[in-house]
Amino acid sequence: MTAKTDSTPVIPAPPQSRSTLPGAPKEYDFFKVVQDYLEVAAKVINLEAYVGTILSQPKNEIIVNFPVRMDNGEVRLFKGYRVQHNNLLGPFKGGLRFHPQVSLDDVKALAAMMTWKSALMRLPFGGGKGGIKFDPNSVSKHELQKITRRFTHALGLNIGPDYDIPAPDVGTNGQTMAWMMDTYSNMVGSYQKQSMKGVVTGKPVASGGTLGRAKATGQGMVFCLIEWAKEHSFELEGSTMAVQGFGNVGSNAAVILSKLGVSTVAVGDHTGYIYNPEGFNAHKLQDHVQAKGSIAGYPGGKAISRDEFFSTKVDIFAPSALENQIGDAEARTINCKVIVEGANGPTNPAGEKILLERGIAILPDVLANSGGVTVSYYEWVQNKRSESWTEEEVDAKLERAMIRAYREVSDFSRQKKCDLRIAAYALALQRIEAVYREREIFP
Repeated sequence: MTAKTDSTPVIPAPPQSRSTLPGAPKEYDFFKVVQDYLEVAAKVINLEAYVGTILSQPKNEIIVNFPVRMDNGEVRLFKGYRVQHNNLLGPFKGGLRFHPQVSLDDVKALAAMMTWKSALMRLPFGGGKGGIKFDPNSVSKHELQKITRRFTHALGLNIGPDYDIPAPDVGTNGQTMAWMMDTYSNMVGSYQKQSMKGVVTGKPVASGGTLGRAKATGQGMVFCLIEWAKEHSFELEGSTMAVQGFGNVGSNAAVILSKLGVSTVAVGDHTGYIYNPEGFNAHKLQDHVQAKGSIAGYPGGKAISRDEFFSTKVDIFAPSALENQIGDAEARTINCKVIVEGANGPTNPAGEKILLERGIAILPDVLANSGGVTVSYYEWVQNKRSESWTEEEVDAKLERAMIRAYREVSDFSRQKKCDLRIAAYALALQRIEAVYREREIFP
């Protein structure tokens, strides 16, 4: 999610948040929701009790408070988080979120989800997540750089290319990662600097990033949706879609799907919702959001209410903003065939129950949006090997990975007679459990 000013990207407005969406519950224990899914999946596979105990809480919860002198001379204190959930399979891996709603419980939930995603996608990573509780749109670019660099310095050796590898998330982007990498590189000895590129992923290509990373999460959603469509004899060409959140994830999914004949007719973000029965030009809308930071002011669409947005008749619904957007009320009015979750936890358990009862398919976040961490792995490998892959190579590897994961989840779901979300969690747990059985507990 980037907006252009001169030649350097800045952080756009955050996507739709709980605080700006009336109708969504004000109190939502995201970490408990994730743990409840874990418990259900554990019963499906008869998970060893001690493995469930280990995975029930993060390995490390890091909170840092650091001062930054703002442009007006005022010194502000910022609170930052880095939660490291599990590193049995490899280094902790997960994004950094800059948003006013960042909280420890939410970061814990997101870190745990990264553990499941990495295991499901067969990546040699564990799960981590972090963030700073502030609005990146309320500060200047100069202040944003200082906040990012001070946060990186405060984390110190709690991150590292072989220990914990951050990436972009809500409110952060490739520029944020470039600042983090540069700061971290200057914290180590000069002879180590060139081996530090892999401390973060999602970097600009010129600074060691990979081609295909910016669109990776949206691209992974599309690969997942294509497999679902094949399995259910659903014709993508000529179908319609609604997208909530038109940042990096939602916009790239819409652009890629437009090439397959899918028309995006309804779009929403933190500034409101718009509708065009003829379909929006996804490329032009993406350019508008990159330039302006939101869909506000985009011509060619009729303003609609949040309720009207959720009740718009479409074939595909892609929630790509924040968690807890589809609850009881939304689930009763959504009018689509399939939901592909671009955001983490956009559907709460009450909403999910209603949707499944109504026969609406859900491609769950832990599977559908795992293209981001998968291509982050490819970036990390390229940094390690001092290689540079073509975009075609990256896309081909991601397609194979997403197809394999979708088919494994779908097969497990049929065999165990459970929904796709529980199937994805269960497969991830099986792989982690297998390693705990082999390595056992130290000492």
